[in-house]
Amino acid sequence: MTTADDTRTRILAAARELFAERGYAATSLADIAAAVGLTKTAVAYHFHPKDRLAAELLSPVAGDMLALLGDDYADRPAFVSALVSFAVRYRSVIRLFMEDLAGDDAVSPVSPDSEAAAIRTFRDGIFVKLAGEDPDAATTVRCWALLGALQWGVAKTMDLPEDEVEAVLLEAVRTL
Repeated sequence: MTTADDTRTRILAAARELFAERGYAATSLADIAAAVGLTKTAVAYHFHPKDRLAAELLSPVAGDMLALLGDDYADRPAFVSALVSFAVRYRSVIRLFMEDLAGDDAVSPVSPDSEAAAIRTFRDGIFVKLAGEDPDAATTVRCWALLGALQWGVAKTMDLPEDEVEAVLLEAVRTL
């Protein structure tokens, strides 16, 4: 017998996989329903609107996000190493974080209490931790390049082993 919790777990697993594969915007509730063998109405019963799925997927990551930003690191390389580990560990939702929900600040304004606003705050907190409060132009470019490398480095390597992705990304971003 399948319980409501089992159904929610299956829906979340399918959503995580489809969001990572296709992106949030390109994945419909009907796509998720088909992946778990349910109707769109059944998925909507558990998660309507669709952004509730995103919030549920992001919620377990929140504690690690806060720890990443709240911890004191011996130096910048120690923070970069922790950031790379975080990005690889959560690469199944990193595309959702950085690309689909956060978007471009200038193009897609968001409500201050939305998931996208929280993600942008996290992103900006990481940037400040990397670059400092008042970075010069070269530091600004290097730090945004590092974040971009991590974003694409994890979003486009879902089929590769985590340890391999982490080692290569760490090596690549140490030069930035």
